[in-house]
Amino acid sequence: MPGKKIPSRRPLVPLLSLALLLPLATACGGAAGADDPAGARTVTVTVGYQSKTINTVTAGTLLRSLGYFEEELAARGKKDGVTYKVAWQDYATGAPITAQMTAGKIDIGSMGDFPLLINAARGKQLKQPTRLVAVTGYNLRGGLNTVVTAPGSNVSSLADLRGKKVSTSVGSAADGTLVRALQRAGLDPDKDIRKLNQQPSVGASALTAGSADALSQFVAWPGLLAYEGRATALYDGAELNLPTFHGVTVREKFAKERAGILDDFLTAQRRATDHLRTHPVAAAESVAKETGLPAEVVYLYNGAHGIATFDPELRPELIAALKEDVPLLKAAKLVGDVDVDAFVDPAPLKRAAQAPAYPKATAAKPELWLKGQSTTRTFTSPKELLKAAKGADVRAAYVPDAVTGTLWFADKAVWVVDGAELRAFVTPSGAKAYVAAHAGSRIVDYAAAVGLAS
Repeated sequence: MPGKKIPSRRPLVPLLSLALLLPLATACGGAAGADDPAGARTVTVTVGYQSKTINTVTAGTLLRSLGYFEEELAARGKKDGVTYKVAWQDYATGAPITAQMTAGKIDIGSMGDFPLLINAARGKQLKQPTRLVAVTGYNLRGGLNTVVTAPGSNVSSLADLRGKKVSTSVGSAADGTLVRALQRAGLDPDKDIRKLNQQPSVGASALTAGSADALSQFVAWPGLLAYEGRATALYDGAELNLPTFHGVTVREKFAKERAGILDDFLTAQRRATDHLRTHPVAAAESVAKETGLPAEVVYLYNGAHGIATFDPELRPELIAALKEDVPLLKAAKLVGDVDVDAFVDPAPLKRAAQAPAYPKATAAKPELWLKGQSTTRTFTSPKELLKAAKGADVRAAYVPDAVTGTLWFADKAVWVVDGAELRAFVTPSGAKAYVAAHAGSRIVDYAAAVGLAS
C-alpha cells in the first residue's frame, strides 16, 4: 500500500539541514483547495505518523485502518461541497515528520515527547510554528522506553555500560531515558559510553549482530525484541518515575486556516481511542495486521492493562514533564529555549472532544490471553495468573513489575519467590535489588514459578 513502507535504514541527519534540503514543490494541506481536472474543489490533508511506534496508533495506524478521519471529512464535504482526501505518510521516527512539517508538507503529525519539543523549536526557528493539540498514549512513570541487551550478555547493570556501545535515536524519548538513567547511575552519557545514533530497526539489527552492546528504544522495539528472544531488559524506563507520552502536533497556519478539519481529526482520534479502549484485543489484531508486528507485542503496550494509557487529554502532569525535558535537549544542543506553554494549545481538543474525560491510568493487572479467544482474563495476583496458565493453550501472559508496575511478558520476566508470594520483575537488576532487601526471597525461572504457583 502506498505510504506504508517504513524507511528503516535512512540515516538520521540534523533536522534543520533536512528541512532545508527538502524540495518545496510537494502539495500539502496548507496549499489545498485548488480545483481538480473535473472541476470539483479538492482539499488534501497530509498526516505524518509512525506505524510501528504503536503508542501513536489512535492518530496513525489504527485511525487510518478504521477510516474515521475520512468519515468525518466526508460528512464535512457534504455540507460545504468540497472533496476531502487524506494523504498518510509513514515514518520510523518523529524527526522526518518535523522536517516535513517545517517545510509545509505535513499538516498534522504524531511523535514522542522529546521529538515534540524539537518540533516546537524547529517550527519557530523556520517560521513554520506548530502546536501540540492532543496526546495519543502515555505512561506516568516512563515505562514506554526500555534499555535492552542481547541474551547472555555480560552487561547486567547500567554501570556495566561504561566503555560500551549503546544504540539509540538521538533526540528521541528513548535517548532521554538513556541519558537520565546513566546520570542516575553515575555515568556521563557523553563520555562514559559510545553512543550510536541509529534508527530503531538499525539499532535492533546492531544489537543482534553484536555491533551494539545495548539498545535504548521506545515502544514497541524493546517488547518486540524480548518477545522474539533477541533481547533481555536491562533497564525499565519506569524506574525514572517521570511521565512519558506521544502526542499530536499541527502546523499553526493549518490549524488557523483549516480549524474545522483539525476538529474532525481530533474527533476521529477520540473515536479511535474509544474503539481501542472498548475493543483492545481487536485493536491489537488490527494494528498487528497493518504493521507486521506480533499482536502479542502490540497488546503488551496497547492492551486493556498495557504499558500505554490512551487518552487525548493534555494532562497537567504530562505538560509538566515536557518542561522537565527541555534542559536535557538544550544540554545536547538539539534545541534552545522552548516555550512549552505557548506550544501547547488545548482549545482544539476542547472544541472537538465533547465527551466525558477518561479516568486516569490505574495499576496494571496480570492478564492472560488464550489462543482462539477474543477477550482476555485478568487476575488479582501473579500467582493466580500462573495457576491459570499451567497446562492452558496460552497465546500470551502478562504481569506487572512488582515495583514499577510496567507490564511484561510472564515468560520473559524475572521471578522471585518471597514466602508464599511470587513477584515478577522486568529486569534482573530489579529482581536482585528486591532479593537483597528481603531475606529469604530468591530468584527462580519461569517454569519453576509456574510449578510453585500450582
